[in-house]
Amino acid sequence: MVQVTELLDAQAMNRALTRIAHEIIERNKGIDNVILVGIKTRGTHLARRLAEKIEKIEGKKVRTGELDITLYRDDLSTKFIGDGPKVQQVDIDYVVNNQKIVLVDDVLYTGRTVRAALDAVMDLGRPSQIQLAVLIDRGHRELPIRADYVGKNIPTSSSERIVVQVAEVDGKDQVTLMKTN
Repeated sequence: MVQVTELLDAQAMNRALTRIAHEIIERNKGIDNVILVGIKTRGTHLARRLAEKIEKIEGKKVRTGELDITLYRDDLSTKFIGDGPKVQQVDIDYVVNNQKIVLVDDVLYTGRTVRAALDAVMDLGRPSQIQLAVLIDRGHRELPIRADYVGKNIPTSSSERIVVQVAEVDGKDQVTLMKTN
């Protein structure tokens, strides 16, 4: 039997993203030289929402991009046996050299996705700084990676699963914890 617990509803997600938007502006003293880069799939939608919030606060657009880290994964040879990985493009229309890149993802778990995203960004150039914003930090790091901006810290066991749903993909905004009894 699977037990599902709602951790964040749409309002709580919105509040967390609003707080993160303010923190990004504060830490970077505005948004000059900042590019928000969403890690596909849900991180992309969260990055766009953060960009909208920052634009309302600052009165000017923040640059955004999308990053698919599939080919940078360290489990590529075991995860995609047979079919092979699905290759998607990197969609960052800006030069990243000397820019502050804020990677955006839905859940920070082992840190391996972030490591792959760091490699992908570095292949595009040499940013002055790379920061990390996540909606949920669930712990269990396997690599020395820490988020700069966290919507909510949710300690979990390794047998539990965090599911983030966003309206653009899933039809609703919600974060749930799933565990087997």
